[in-house]
Amino acid sequence: MHSPNPSRYDDSPQNVPYRRVGRSGLQLPVISLGLWQNFGEASPLAAQKDLVLRAFDRGVTHFDLANNYGPPPGSAEKSFGEILRTDLRGYRDELVVSTKAGYNMWPGPYGEGGSRKYLLSSLDQSLNRLGLDYVDIFYSHRFDPETPLEETMGALKTAVDSGRALYAGISSYSASRTLEAFEVARGIGLNLLIHQPSYSLLNRWVEEPDASGMSLTDVCAQEELGIIGFSPLAQGLLTSKYLTGQIPAGSRASADGSFKKEYVSEENVAALRVLNEIASARGQSLAQMAISWSLRDEVVTSVVVGARTTEQLDENLDAARSLTFTPEELKAIDAACVDGGLNLWASRSSDL
Repeated sequence: MHSPNPSRYDDSPQNVPYRRVGRSGLQLPVISLGLWQNFGEASPLAAQKDLVLRAFDRGVTHFDLANNYGPPPGSAEKSFGEILRTDLRGYRDELVVSTKAGYNMWPGPYGEGGSRKYLLSSLDQSLNRLGLDYVDIFYSHRFDPETPLEETMGALKTAVDSGRALYAGISSYSASRTLEAFEVARGIGLNLLIHQPSYSLLNRWVEEPDASGMSLTDVCAQEELGIIGFSPLAQGLLTSKYLTGQIPAGSRASADGSFKKEYVSEENVAALRVLNEIASARGQSLAQMAISWSLRDEVVTSVVVGARTTEQLDENLDAARSLTFTPEELKAIDAACVDGGLNLWASRSSDL
């Protein structure tokens, strides 16, 4: 069993600070570890343990999962469950474990979406894989236009009322759908805690008003709903590896998965180079500045990062040391930013 760093909660530059989630009493580390990539059967368990334990030793208490994380789907939860049973045994009450359901998991009409049948069945399967009696946060992973929000929010309420989840959240809902979900939830006595959207320097959709006339950040601020952004590094595009405009062997872009080769476009690379210069002047790497920028406004409680190695993880966590920007820096960043065409989840956020 792992012996965690006894100073992991000290006010030290090595440790990640915390922010309160919206109007709740829950606090999260400003940088959370996501298990979307590099977890599951495709990665050695020892490497997965190294990442989780290094994060915990630096004060990261929130570990973000979903039913379909892997590959194969479900295997990230199994791996994390093994780490909970062994190295982190006895530390459950210091951890925030989140999972989600919404995307395809098994054949037939009940294997995806926002129905009560699917969400609660999936939650039970996730708990079994994790070896837990409850998760701290359970999300509706996407808006489902074929299921009434009353049913989806009702399923989240059942998850909380039954003790299988402590809090409920939504992910990738548009501003309009978030307003609707919040009103439905309030009507049935469900307190939505948090919204998890994609958000990065090259994917700023959460700042743009939609049909509601409000942006997602405005909605969350108004309703005191916490935001936890995922993919703040645009799946690795906002790192130094793509500054040449080439696709390195072994990179995410070379694997032909969720990272599309067309993301390494001339326009995006030109933006990366300017942003890298701004980061260097701040004494940060491009990746660190991208994470810091995503946290510049405290309406964002946390961001979810992934990592392949503990060295990458340490670089990402060190971004928490510099979360403030001058007006001049923000102006220069805004001038350099482009819409990188990176929001893979846009079509699943709303049916509008």
